[in-house]
Amino acid sequence: MLTASAPTALLSETEARVLDLISEENIVELTCALIAAGGENPGGTEDETVTVLRSACTEHGFLTTVTEVAPGRPNFTATLAGGTGPGLMFLGHSDVVPAGEGWSSDPFVPVRVGDRLVGRGATDMKGGLAAIVLALAAIKASGVVLAGPATLLCTVDEEDLGLGIRSLVNTAPGGQIGSWKACVVAEPTDLHTVIGCRGDAYIELTVQGKSAHSGRPADGRNAIIAATKIIALILADHARLQGNPDDLLGAGSWNVGRMEGGDGTSMVAADCRVWLDRRLMPNEDPHEIVRDLAAAVTAAGIDSEGIAVTFEVTMEMPGFRTSAKEPIVAHTVAATALAGGGTSPIGGWSAACDGGFIDREFRIPTIVYGPGDLNHQAHQIDESVSITELVAAARAYTLLCLRVVGEASD
Repeated sequence: MLTASAPTALLSETEARVLDLISEENIVELTCALIAAGGENPGGTEDETVTVLRSACTEHGFLTTVTEVAPGRPNFTATLAGGTGPGLMFLGHSDVVPAGEGWSSDPFVPVRVGDRLVGRGATDMKGGLAAIVLALAAIKASGVVLAGPATLLCTVDEEDLGLGIRSLVNTAPGGQIGSWKACVVAEPTDLHTVIGCRGDAYIELTVQGKSAHSGRPADGRNAIIAATKIIALILADHARLQGNPDDLLGAGSWNVGRMEGGDGTSMVAADCRVWLDRRLMPNEDPHEIVRDLAAAVTAAGIDSEGIAVTFEVTMEMPGFRTSAKEPIVAHTVAATALAGGGTSPIGGWSAACDGGFIDREFRIPTIVYGPGDLNHQAHQIDESVSITELVAAARAYTLLCLRVVGEASD
């Protein structure tokens, strides 16, 4: 396990006063309202979630901005204003994956069961959004003025094609989005301090052949058979990748997620499409990966004699890795303990997130840190989150603002 030298291990008088303003009741109320707002993706319905967020943030006196990325799909920004120094960015998303069947109750009517809130998005990531808002609200209510801003950036379409974060990156003036000491992505990590994660790319493979009667298959060019040969190359590359894992993030990987082709059993398949998922290590470029794969296809003689092969990268989410020596890391570990969240191991993450764009495009030290269980709750039936953990997250986010950004001087 990685370690980081811990900053001050005791709460200051100001910190204790601000933390006393964080209310479990308010966190539960906002989390439930965000769950009820839905936002299933695919579906393009994040606007209801943004409406709830904006109402809460306006009530607490934050500066808010809504930027439409696509019809009914707005990115949202809420800022607790401070001094002119560099600030702290929190990054989240307003969409959730489809609820699916098999829930014990309506997935968008949140239910409290003991210490847990049940509903789609409770863990990923309506609870994290609520914890950020209430953390900034406590600082605002205390009268403490930070040395720089604390801002929540909430993007659309994180669960699918990343339209929201791409819009943010493409429209940032001069490639800049202000001055920031760090970015905290509030995805569910069980309050572990995640300093790196793999990225992801969707790659669509199209194979075009020639149709013929199945009684004379040699008259045609079977696109499905050609596709299976390409899949064999992909599986071989997957095995190669597993032979050289990174200590923190493991290895890049391939998955064949979907395949369709042909028109009938008695016909040689003239076309085939395959949808691929390639998990990326930091600094890997999916377009280079596709070029290498295309070269391997040609070298194997697959795209010859009437077979045409094309690859298209339809989604890219870069990976990232932040040094454990960055101040945000030690501050997060300390804040977790002081907030009542216990120990916070430093490690990597198996999923991908929008944080890779912040790291790659803006060179801002980035971590992933939030309430909820990624592996056993996110995207699951009867998804839930611990209320105790939501409160601890809000307290930790508060301490990060106070310690990373600091108070404005008189």
